Amino acid sequence: MNQLLTFIRKEFLHVLRDRKTLLILFGLPIVQILLFGFALTNEVRNANIAIIDDAHDEASRSIIGMIAASRSFHAHALPGGHSSIDETFRSSGVKLIVLFPANFNTDLMHTQRARVQIIADASDPNTASTLTTYVSAIIADYQKARVQTTSLPYTISTNVRMLYNPQLKGAPNFVPGVMALVLMLVCVMMTSIAIVREKELGTMEILLVSPFKPMLVIVAKVVPYLLLSLVNVASILVLSVYVLDLPVQGSVVLLVAVSTVFIITSLALGLLISTITNSQQTAMLFSMMGMLLPTTLFSGFMFPIENMPLPLQIISNVVPARWYYIIVKSVMIKGLGFTAIWRELLVLVGMTGLLIVISLRKFKVRLA
Repeated sequence: MNQLLTFIRKEFLHVLRDRKTLLILFGLPIVQILLFGFALTNEVRNANIAIIDDAHDEASRSIIGMIAASRSFHAHALPGGHSSIDETFRSSGVKLIVLFPANFNTDLMHTQRARVQIIADASDPNTASTLTTYVSAIIADYQKARVQTTSLPYTISTNVRMLYNPQLKGAPNFVPGVMALVLMLVCVMMTSIAIVREKELGTMEILLVSPFKPMLVIVAKVVPYLLLSLVNVASILVLSVYVLDLPVQGSVVLLVAVSTVFIITSLALGLLISTITNSQQTAMLFSMMGMLLPTTLFSGFMFPIENMPLPLQIISNVVPARWYYIIVKSVMIKGLGFTAIWRELLVLVGMTGLLIVISLRKFKVRLA
């Protein structure tokens, strides 16, 4: 019994002295429960919506006040009115527009019927459906309260219009997300493992003492995965168009060019991981665990970023997949051009340059 207790004590001491083990045992569950608890939610909060009020009467102002009071929305008036609806959806983060026609309260008083139009960005069908349901529920609450106070059969009907994806198909949402996820994981993991494998086998020293410069060694390792990843992009686009019936609305050349930038960003990240790891197992752990969860949670693919607390929204800015996902949706689904995505593209280019500089500085030309 004493021997058993001695061995148990020894194992406890081993575990308690190993900081990496303690981090996995206690840090990982805490981080996961916090991330999943705050990020994984079907509730929509702080969605950016616009209001066009042509009525400017008591009824429209009351409904707008109820919408603004809801924590689900960040509501504001649309300055340009009807003429700026398309441009608003294309160039800003507005998810939904509510239109009150002229004489809204007058129609409600004299005919007991009035209409409200709701226009939603259905490139994310789940968010669009949720937001239209929320607004319709607020309008229904106002209608119910008015009927109770006046005892008249008031009816306010909503005319819902879904832009970019009127049939609310899932493909316009998950295809850009899958592109970001696949390219990120494949590029990061394969690049990091390929370079670390050379370290494990002892062939990296041979490569470094060869006439090739270290930069050429890195380029030679990266180029094959760049070309293979472009094949992945082409296959995804072909399947999207011919199998999922999801045509590319914008420029295919622009989409491929942006994808190339994102692939280089991911390859640079894989290169950075390879410089701080010495085994394929560690590199794979960093690549899979370190990239899968942030890409899934913080790209906006599965869960809207605006639903998350402010600290998590700030963290999402350093995830390259978030910016690539926005670009793919803008070009592929909405048919936008370079002027609409240059900011996101600039962020990706900046990340790429920073990762390459750090990776080259940390790359050891002598392994001993």
